[in-house]
Amino acid sequence: MDIKILASSSAGNAYYVVDGDMPLLLEAGIPFYLIQQRLNFKTSQIAGCLVSHEHMDHARATKDLLKAGIDCYMTQGTADALSFTGHRVHIIKSLSQFRIGIWKILPFGTIHDAAEPVGFLLANQGDKLLYATDTEYIPYRFKGLTHILVECNYSMEIVRRLKAAGGLDRELWRRIINSHMSLETLVSFLKANDLSQVKEIWLLHLSDNNSDAAMFKRKIQEVTGKVIQVAGNRG
Repeated sequence: MDIKILASSSAGNAYYVVDGDMPLLLEAGIPFYLIQQRLNFKTSQIAGCLVSHEHMDHARATKDLLKAGIDCYMTQGTADALSFTGHRVHIIKSLSQFRIGIWKILPFGTIHDAAEPVGFLLANQGDKLLYATDTEYIPYRFKGLTHILVECNYSMEIVRRLKAAGGLDRELWRRIINSHMSLETLVSFLKANDLSQVKEIWLLHLSDNNSDAAMFKRKIQEVTGKVIQVAGNRG
């Protein structure tokens, strides 16, 4: 499985996953022309795009993808929030598995301030990928994972320090801790799951102000003993 980070930040998110001849786009949160550029204009090969929720840093290019003839998969809540209809819009449901070519995909509910957000478990004959971002925590456990793409947005230690110094107002504090995953929560999640077959873990959507990439990578390596990659804050 080949994973390409097209963008990962509050400015925009897009991830390209290839296994065999059936590439998928996870999220479309940057302008379509940037997706085209970062894929060397091979967007016609995309078998489908999975959209986790309606916020623009995850869904900005979805309309253009649909116009380009690329099928997009999202919950009814996300489609309604974006006012999307049409034969290229495929409505999915949490915990209801569907297929795109070689991929078996299971959406699962996440905890975020959006209409009907989901994460995705993607499986084929050899690999199993967990993708989850923009969620306070992940309310499920998984076995047999080989790849993990997961949010590690902030550290409670950092945001508490900023809040005490007056650098983080109460409203933003509440939104961060109620809708994004902290380093501490991620550590607990990883400890609770079967990581025996995991080949690599990607840390996604790090906050510009509330994270420390080197420290996050070191901590997750200590906890898991796995190869850890940090997606750069490229929007």
